[in-house]
Amino acid sequence: MIVIRLDRVLADRKMKLNDLAARVGISNVNLSYLKTGKVRAIRFSTLDAICRELKCQPGDILEYAPDESVGTE
Repeated sequence: MIVIRLDRVLADRKMKLNDLAARVGISNVNLSYLKTGKVRAIRFSTLDAICRELKCQPGDILEYAPDESVGTE
């Protein structure tokens, strides 16, 4: 499973979600959905804009965590 760590990066950069949304050109609601992991996909252009504004790598925002229920048959 992919875990979204946007909240951690925002805190490290001392930036508010609303500020990032304005800089990236995405609605607060959609960025909030991303932050809370309630999305199933993200456009590369959106990820690019977020990384550009936060001066980070995609791996700082997205993290892979093995799903414990998969492969336990």
